[in-house]
Formats: sequence, C-alpha cells, structure tokens
Amino acid sequence: MKWFSRRPLLFLLLAALLCFSIAGSASAFQDIQDDPEKQAIELLLEDGIVSGVSNGKFAPQEQLTVGNAVALIVKGLDLSLAQFKFIKEPLASDYFTKVKNNAWYAQAFVIASVHDLGIPKDIDPESPVTKEQFAHWLYKALTTKGDYAWEEIYLLIADEADINAEYMNSIQRLLIGKIAQLDKDGNFLPKKPITRSEAAGWLQRTRTFVKNVKPVEPLPQGVLSNVTLKTEKVNEDIVKFVVTAQAPHPGYGIEIANISFEGNKAIIAYRATLPDPDTFYVQVITEVKAEAYASARYKGVLGGEVYSLHSPGAAGAGPDHAVDPDEPVSSAS
Repeated sequence: MKWFSRRPLLFLLLAALLCFSIAGSASAFQDIQDDPEKQAIELLLEDGIVSGVSNGKFAPQEQLTVGNAVALIVKGLDLSLAQFKFIKEPLASDYFTKVKNNAWYAQAFVIASVHDLGIPKDIDPESPVTKEQFAHWLYKALTTKGDYAWEEIYLLIADEADINAEYMNSIQRLLIGKIAQLDKDGNFLPKKPITRSEAAGWLQRTRTFVKNVKPVEPLPQGVLSNVTLKTEKVNEDIVKFVVTAQAPHPGYGIEIANISFEGNKAIIAYRATLPDPDTFYVQVITEVKAEAYASARYKGVLGGEVYSLHSPGAAGAGPDHAVDPDEPVSSAS
C-alpha cells in the first residue's frame, strides 16, 4: 500500500521536471524573444554552436569581437586541420601578430588562416568586427565547402562606395544567396560593427545553404575556344557583359561562373555547360554566349575558365541568367 500512496507524489515530481525542461528550452535566452534572428539563434544553440553571455542572456544587440567572430565561423562551418599536414604544430603567432597562442580562440585563428579566410595578419582579436569583414570571412569559409554556381546579377547597394572593393564579391554572393540583407534604405552599412544577432542569422543561413545546395561538378578542360568579352551600355547606371565563345557542337553552352570586383574592375570568369548525353548533335562549330549585368562604374575584364559544371539545384540561374534588361539588377530583401 505504501507504493501506491507514493505514486501521486512521483507523478507530480515527473510532471514538474518535464515542465521545467520544456520551459527551459523555450526560453533558453530571455532576451531574444522579439529578436528577428530568434530562430537562427535557437538552432545554433541546439547544435552547440553558440552560448549565452550570462544569466540566461544572449545579448543579441551587442557587438561581436573579431576573436568571437573567427571562432564562430570556424565552429559553425566545421572547419578543421584534419586534411592538412604540418612539419611542426602550427601556432597562432605563426600567422598573426596580435593573437596570443594561449588565447581560447587561438586554434580557430590557425584554422582560419590555413583555410585562407582572408583575415589580416595584424588584426586585433578584441576589436569589433565590421559587417563587411564578417561577410568576407563567412563567404570565404563557405567556398571551402565546394564550388557553387551563383546567379550572376549585380545587386545595387546604396552605400556601395563605402565598401572595401576586396570584400564586394563576398557581399554580393551573400546578398544573392539570401544569407545577408540590406536595410530598408538599401544600405549594407559595411563599416558598422556586426551584432551577435546578425552574425548568428548569417551563419545559420550559410549552414542551411551548405546543407541544401550541391556544389558543381568538375568539367573537362579545353571545350571552349576563341572566348571574347564585350561590354554594352544598358543605361547610365548599368552595363551588360556579353561573353562569346566557340563550342564543338550545339550541345555545349557557356555561362558566367562568377564576377569578382577589384577596384573599378569586374573580372568575369566563365565555364562551359555539358550537352545532354541522350541527344545526338551534329559536329559543327557553334557560337555560344552568356550575359551578366553590373554597375556602370565597373570596367569588364575577361577572367579565366572555371572547370566545373552547373548542376540542377545549385545556386546559379543557368546559362543565360534570365534577367530583365530593363531591370537588370535589384536590391536584396
């Protein structure tokens, strides 16, 4: 009879523990309930990527330091040194002048440098990281996961004159991939320190991108010949780049692989697209072309051929990138 008399108390204790567990997970961070990146922060928490600052708080609007940013990217995208071999153990001081070897983030800096994320050698790990810096490092980390095909449009940014030209390509990619966003006025605010909330949102969307988008496959070399670039004026603000080449037969195509921005130059790389293996093609030299648009402030320069194939489900739009010539670019939302 004693066992039966204790059952109500046992059930009450189990119910209380269950309620505590549910309430604890629902309000892991007390200060993100109205944060636009609440879901991203909670997903990163579940995966052990982020933690709070103290007393059950995440401090979403606090600035992110360089040290925290590097550690966050390295951990969030699962970068490591596993595929590298060293004569001696690499130290942070081998790559950076202001990162101490005993700092908790030292190993993350080593990994970031070996993976060539573009972090300056003399950077101060305790300084705030800007939005353009975080965007560049995050995109560079994304490229370690494979070669992705991107829709080759140029998104207008109201304050693009404030953006470091070295970071423009990375920012354009994150905007095109819906990983980062412009504000309501079309500004990126590149020099503004990124908040913990913004960084979490960008990182989680990058993780989702890697999970859902397949990298493109390698392509045999030497398919295209006589490749040329022509620039056409669309209006006072926009130009169209047309890349033309010769292919062995009509089954092959060409597409813009990527556009990188260096100063006032837009360097256009291209790649061939493979024919349908189930279709017969007459072996006749065929002219193929691809188009992309950019701001008129950039001068087009023909880059090299990228030997990878645009795959179904990748981030690109296809060989001719269906962009309305009357509205060739748009702001990201």
